[in-house]
Amino acid sequence: MKQSLLFIAKKGLIWGGLGSFLALLFTVGAHLWIKNSAVGLHYQAVEAMPKNDVALLLGTNRLINGKFPNPYFESRIAAAVELFEAGKVKHLLISGDHSRAAYNEPQDMMDALVAAGIPEGAITLDYAGFRTLDSVVRAKEVFQQERFTIISQAFHNERALFIAQGRGLQAIAYDAKLPHTHPYSKVRWREYLARAKAVLDLYVLNKQPKFLGEAIAIHP
Repeated sequence: MKQSLLFIAKKGLIWGGLGSFLALLFTVGAHLWIKNSAVGLHYQAVEAMPKNDVALLLGTNRLINGKFPNPYFESRIAAAVELFEAGKVKHLLISGDHSRAAYNEPQDMMDALVAAGIPEGAITLDYAGFRTLDSVVRAKEVFQQERFTIISQAFHNERALFIAQGRGLQAIAYDAKLPHTHPYSKVRWREYLARAKAVLDLYVLNKQPKFLGEAIAIHP
């Protein structure tokens, strides 16, 4: 009996270890696939950016823990203002989470952009960008854009570009500066998992946005 239990335990450890190895292999493969697919499609210098009519600004929270300014938010706002003022885009589609009354990423970003001098008429809000896939797919399906510029940090842009490619969209991206004052390690590990999920969502689960709705065409 003892030997049987020991055999079962060893077998469980072997299968568990094999499963963990395969999961790690898949995660690393997804990371490399997404990174390589974005080569040449995201830019760091505004002068090098091709022009597009519309930029998709990916939302994030304004405050960390409801108290401290989020440097990722501030960096994305700065990047959007830079592109707009350089004439590289004519209109900003802000897509973020507004799943509860007290939390409104698109409105917070719009307020910051208007305060920075961007005309309110050059901004459209998408309140159902609950995650990156939703934001990218809704840019096409709801807001009728098949060619646009994505604005976020480089690691996020790579995943957004991968999703756009998977849905047949012509997207490029502008990399907002990565904050040096905020620890990146937690974001990095979370991004590895998000990339594995992006591959599954696109090529296994055929995941769709939580909400779509009637078309809202943007004409800059």
